[in-house]
Amino acid sequence: MKKGLQNQKKISSRLKERAISEGFAVSGIASIPGSSRLKLRTNALERWLANNYHSEMKWMETEKRKNIDSLLKGAKSVLTVGFNYLSINHKEKKDFKIGKFAQGEDYHKVIYKKLKNLGKWINNEIPDCKWKICVDTSPLLEKAWAEEAGLGWIGKNSNLINRCYGSWLTLGFMILTKDFEPNKPSDSLCGKCEKCIEKCPTKAITEPFVIDSDKCIAYHTIENRNHTFPEHIEKNLNGWIAGCDICQDVCPWNESVPVNQSKEAAPKAWIKNLDIKSLEWEEKTWKEYLKKSTLKRIKPWMWNRNIKAVQKSIKK
Repeated sequence: MKKGLQNQKKISSRLKERAISEGFAVSGIASIPGSSRLKLRTNALERWLANNYHSEMKWMETEKRKNIDSLLKGAKSVLTVGFNYLSINHKEKKDFKIGKFAQGEDYHKVIYKKLKNLGKWINNEIPDCKWKICVDTSPLLEKAWAEEAGLGWIGKNSNLINRCYGSWLTLGFMILTKDFEPNKPSDSLCGKCEKCIEKCPTKAITEPFVIDSDKCIAYHTIENRNHTFPEHIEKNLNGWIAGCDICQDVCPWNESVPVNQSKEAAPKAWIKNLDIKSLEWEEKTWKEYLKKSTLKRIKPWMWNRNIKAVQKSIKK
């Protein structure tokens, strides 16, 4: 029995180390079904949905999100990884600001490719272990499982916060059919700080850990399919045309974070050059630029809407 536990600890450590060698900043493991904390997070999700804080993001309602074992038969563990997207080349302009998470390569593809490589390693080293990759397009309580795996804690702005990398992480997961040694779940270290709540210009953080999407700039610039913005959003855009980093920029845990110097995190040239002339781009130009970008979710007509709204708010 003792030897079995030693082998489990050894292979678990190797798995996490291999994830880091693939280019992830952090990695951790959680056992399925997880601790009682997962039940608390599931209940919080249900209350959030009941209040319609997800607005038009109806995919959040899927029941599968509450049951990780429904994604892979025989699931016993989940490996969680974090990709550091903070680039040394990120520059925030006064106008036409874009969330840092979306300035580099499409993180879905970046994370999937790295985890696919890790899957090949698992096939060789642990051939009796089946696996399934999940990024944030899968029905999974991503931040709750990342917290369970010790990657960080869910902050009052609802982002996962890591002691070293702050909240500048996009998450990826591998559901596994083998028992691995779990990490200790993270404790919250936000303390009494509420800077994210205080600095949100639209008061989207209605209470600690709760975001009302209808008041969130990031939601409206990325998900809102209407041709105009609500007045309370438009007048507070302050240059944001895709996403919003305000609640992260003011977080003390994000003050001294290591940057990722890889090309994957580096802002694309067209993003750095966005200005009012971008309104003159033809749809095929937009589609070409958006092809390998996380931002392809924002359709060309939405980019024009967002830019015009920022221009309008500046003139007021």
